[in-house]
Amino acid sequence: MAEKNNCSPLQRSLRWCQGTPELPGIRRRAYYIAKSEIQKYPNFERDDKGRAISARLKGSFILSADATWKYIDILPDKSQLTSDAQGDLPSQTQLNKLTLLHPGVGEEASAAAAYLNNTDCVFLVQDMKDAWRVVGSEKWMTKTTVTQDNGQGPTGTTSTTISVEATDETPAPFYFGSIETEDGTIDLTQDETEPET
Repeated sequence: MAEKNNCSPLQRSLRWCQGTPELPGIRRRAYYIAKSEIQKYPNFERDDKGRAISARLKGSFILSADATWKYIDILPDKSQLTSDAQGDLPSQTQLNKLTLLHPGVGEEASAAAAYLNNTDCVFLVQDMKDAWRVVGSEKWMTKTTVTQDNGQGPTGTTSTTISVEATDETPAPFYFGSIETEDGTIDLTQDETEPET
């Protein structure tokens, strides 16, 4: 007698109402912190087989004493968040890619390159529908590379470009916890409502 399949599917219908705006891009301030400053991570809700049941993280990042998220002001029109599938079934994951273009090339921006290039970090960005997305996972290392362009001639453009690659289980997970910054706490918990089905 064949064994009964107890693997209930997680699939759901994916609806879109015509005329609903989907605004592209990310907002002008991103946040980051070294993973060494994180004491506890928010996690995916899972079923009894260990599968993530949504792209939402539950809980907040708990940081070390006196640690805060640092910010990077960016040019939104030249910054981007993308996600690609990687690997093979049944071990496929998502490679989340974040490009942040900061207009400065001064001493502070140059010093940031030395730190970011060699530190495993987590990044937070806010999309144009006000959702916060996480780039960086507890399970896998984040690779950050920084390039700098001092411009060319009188019409050139200066820039410091921060490129981030981070493996995760879903495209940049959604975050509804708190963000402890040097300017105060951003509390997202009141925004955690169930998504429309």
